[in-house]
Amino acid sequence: MSESSTPRPRVAIVTGGARGLGLAIAQRMARDGVVCALWDIDLARAEASAATLPGARAWRVDVTDYAAVEAATEQVLQHFGAIDILINSAGANGPIAPLLDYPLDGWQQGMALNLDGTFYCCRAVGRVMKARNQGRIVNMSSIGGKEGNANASCYAAAKAGVIALTKAFGKELALTEIRVNCVAPAAIDTEILDQVPPEFKAAVIAKIPMGRLGRAEEVAHLVNWLASAECSFSTGAVFDISGGRATY
Repeated sequence: MSESSTPRPRVAIVTGGARGLGLAIAQRMARDGVVCALWDIDLARAEASAATLPGARAWRVDVTDYAAVEAATEQVLQHFGAIDILINSAGANGPIAPLLDYPLDGWQQGMALNLDGTFYCCRAVGRVMKARNQGRIVNMSSIGGKEGNANASCYAAAKAGVIALTKAFGKELALTEIRVNCVAPAAIDTEILDQVPPEFKAAVIAKIPMGRLGRAEEVAHLVNWLASAECSFSTGAVFDISGGRATY
């Protein structure tokens, strides 16, 4: 086979790709030959993670800043020549507090990161995909976005918004070759759980019938399929990975 006829590798942007679920997803896709652009606010850690993945490169991107997202999208496109996959994995739990006492700045920051950032990336990268009529977008929601968790109203509201955004965007692109889906995990054993009090962590584990936290690689396998060509007849859908917690 000549060099000119060798298929190019697929290119994925993974937000929050320096660690946790984002990195696990990038590692899983890399096993299938996908090259990854890791976006993260922590450039040093993103660069260290990218160094472990064939062909990967890191960018410092604040996904709450649309101008930064647009600029990074163009830089990835120039560097790799295409963008085939977008994984919106950047997120944080934010403050744990009753709604009546919820800090206003914590609400604004949580919504900006968990929901606005997903919208910004879908908008900027989705335009690139629409121009080629090809792509896969996977947004990270949460079982909390379906059920709500007491004292985590901001996170629950933002992740519910991600579900609705995914459904709307999937319908808008249904007649294209772009598929838009989201994943709703229960509690997963990653660094994000270090942000919550031990009693909150214990409470969310207690809701899981399997009696344990999920593992990052378990989520990564599901996301890898949703980002592949094999996922062809699902769009605007929510895929639970909850150890039996999900009820709808």
